[in-house]
Amino acid sequence: MSTEFDRARLFGIAYRVLGSAADAEDVVQDTWLRLHRTDPASITNPGAFLATTATRLAINAATSARARREVYVGPWLPEPVSTEDDPALGAERAEALDLALLLLMERLTPKERAAYVLREAFDYPFRQIAEILETSEPHARQLAKRARDRITDERRRPVDAAEHRRLLRAFLDAARSGDVAALENLLADDAVSYSDGGGLVRAARAPVCGRSRVARFLAGVVRKFHGGTETTLIEVNGRPAVLVSRDGRPVSLAAIDATTAGIARVLMVVNPHKLTRLSR
Repeated sequence: MSTEFDRARLFGIAYRVLGSAADAEDVVQDTWLRLHRTDPASITNPGAFLATTATRLAINAATSARARREVYVGPWLPEPVSTEDDPALGAERAEALDLALLLLMERLTPKERAAYVLREAFDYPFRQIAEILETSEPHARQLAKRARDRITDERRRPVDAAEHRRLLRAFLDAARSGDVAALENLLADDAVSYSDGGGLVRAARAPVCGRSRVARFLAGVVRKFHGGTETTLIEVNGRPAVLVSRDGRPVSLAAIDATTAGIARVLMVVNPHKLTRLSR
């Protein structure tokens, strides 16, 4: 395997486990340092060594991140990453990458999340997952199944790519025009809107729930804060999303969880630290 392939895979694993590109880069860097500090004669399979090290470091980092997120100001959302140049983000399958799915995965334990990522996104055999997680193969299977079942139970069926893009464009048009009725028609009955400002910029400190409340909230946000801005459709986390910029600087990113019941979640990232990559 090439060095670039290794780095892409390590970043892909760590990012999916952590939901943070900055933390994932730290994991990759630390993994690489450990490789160079280890006697080459003791490493029979460099690829396996790297994947094992990165996954274990990501699990440790996820445990620490959970404690930090307990005092996070307002809702926490995953850091969006562009997938226009790397559609699969280091995976054989572009799985466990969608922002809405990463948000749901926050409810899993770090080991459940790692087992799910290794199996669903990278197609690792359970024998290898068990070795990485330092557990038995039956327990590795149980971790992955528990994660998959919980995600399936809590997420409505997503639509295909064409319908997702259609719903996003209709959502954008309705929000721009302030058409509350049109927004309501696009939303699921129990739709939820999350705004992640991290306490750094003005944002809703709690999720907004319910079709009518979400529609009115979104129309108000556009009316109050999006004057003099430009909107662009970009691909992040394998899905199209709306990037809002002012004077060439990203100020927000809006993504939707498009399901067969309508838009179930609206994810708005306004934390400037989470938008810096999108300005590169």
